Amino acid sequence: MIRIFFLALLGLSVSTQAKEISPYEQQRLILLKNTDVLPPQPDTHPVNWVYNREGVIPPQCYTQTKGINNPCYVCHQNSRTGRENTMNDGALQIAYSFSDEGMTNHWKNLFQDRTQAVAAISDNAILDWVNQDNYSELAQRLAQADYKGWIPDLKNLTQGKKAFDQYGFAKDKSGWVAFNYKPFPSTFWPTNGSTDDVMIRLPKIYQQNAQEKYSQDVYRANLAILEAKIKGFSEIGSLPINEKNIGSDLNQDGKLSIIREIKKVDQYVGAAHKEFIDTHLYPKGTEFLHTVRYLGFDKKGIIVNSNRMKEVRYMRKWKAYPKSVYARKYQLEGFEKEAGNLPGYHLIGDHGLDNGTGWSVSGFIEDSHGRLRGNTFEENFFCMGCHNTIGSTIDKTFSFARKIDGAKGWGYINLHQQQDVATYGEKQGEFLTYFERVGGGDEFRSNEEMLTKWFDQQGQVKRDAVQSVKSLHELITPSRERAMILNKAYKTIVMEQSYIYGRDARITAPLNVYKKVDNETAPVLPSSAFYHWDIRLQWQNDTEIKSTNDVVDNKNVN
Repeated sequence: MIRIFFLALLGLSVSTQAKEISPYEQQRLILLKNTDVLPPQPDTHPVNWVYNREGVIPPQCYTQTKGINNPCYVCHQNSRTGRENTMNDGALQIAYSFSDEGMTNHWKNLFQDRTQAVAAISDNAILDWVNQDNYSELAQRLAQADYKGWIPDLKNLTQGKKAFDQYGFAKDKSGWVAFNYKPFPSTFWPTNGSTDDVMIRLPKIYQQNAQEKYSQDVYRANLAILEAKIKGFSEIGSLPINEKNIGSDLNQDGKLSIIREIKKVDQYVGAAHKEFIDTHLYPKGTEFLHTVRYLGFDKKGIIVNSNRMKEVRYMRKWKAYPKSVYARKYQLEGFEKEAGNLPGYHLIGDHGLDNGTGWSVSGFIEDSHGRLRGNTFEENFFCMGCHNTIGSTIDKTFSFARKIDGAKGWGYINLHQQQDVATYGEKQGEFLTYFERVGGGDEFRSNEEMLTKWFDQQGQVKRDAVQSVKSLHELITPSRERAMILNKAYKTIVMEQSYIYGRDARITAPLNVYKKVDNETAPVLPSSAFYHWDIRLQWQNDTEIKSTNDVVDNKNVN
């Protein structure tokens, strides 16, 4: 049925299906006139089908726990009452439960020795590379090619913070809003290879007043209300809002004035006041823009987001489901896994892949010359591992639930403004806790710089040192020397166009990773090493701002 769907989409007769057409080739045919957007297929791609049918299993899942270390808990969690995510995959914390195909680690780039290739790139060459702008020309190129998907419409994003006002609103009036969030452990820590930023945009109806005119007061209010709903809060701090421009007493004080707190979070305001709203769900039409970048340096040599982008990632929520529908979809996915069926997703042309739960996922990645090109089918398939198949996310996303609460969290990401606060249910800093449970500064326990800096010779965390840092920037950014090496290592992957073999910036193979998992010999973690974990963070000690659902489903733990 899937093949017939694609053939119909391409205008090909069903009788041609005897010849296998790869997802990449299907996409190439759709964009045949558009070779500047989707260049010729990289040599690394197989001819007839995807290389890794279990591409949703990321490299980190092949980490050797040795029956002691647990880096898996931040992804694999059982459901909490009231949330849409009922994946209930907590058992994956303590056991390798892969399909036969997934038992083999297909991420070959983990095991490549890039010492000589990295040495061949000079410091000046890599600095010049990461300082280049490869984003600004992309939109025009896509438009000229009659690209039907999302076209990057946030101007000057190369400049990072400078593209936004002090509250995070894009200066180009595109509706994108940047927010300051805590990076997810530990894939997006700069010390492990990349910097990034995330922006959110709500549909125009959420930006308009009752007269359907743009109102920043309305937009600020709806963004704050959404934040409260995603986090399960009964109230939330906000940017300054003039209630008179909305016509609603949002802070419930009996008058209309300029407010900085919203206590009425049961419905959106303005033109969107009748739109569906529920906890832990984004409204239909919500968009996320995520850029993944190299490690750049400012004039003082401090590590910042680079101008050059490794990837430009985009998600759009096309359809909003009630939680009962999500629960059924998770149940059906569980049946598919029990039956031994491998994951599969619909290609929707220039819009990327449909994740099956209302979101499309697409993006652009560097070609061998550093120009951004459209992702291939398999390069988008890789994203599904995080945005569809793990239990810790909220409505398939990570960053917004990790935003600094309230007004302080609106603005471009800034690690200098963040401390290592605890997640809900924990009593000490999240990253300190991660260090102790994982036994390292990355999932593979192979970041030697982090091990030297934050662990003693016996492998114990230097708690006092970790807790005395001035900001997260000090805790999770690398030295200049390491940053240069990581940038060079990733550039070699770009030159190879070998993304389907892995995107981790590495020079030599990590010690603690399986090439093949054998369930009979691979040690599993004891049930005592299972951890409940909440993606949300305790940014403040305000007891008035409470979560509405902290009850955990304990099934599938043992």
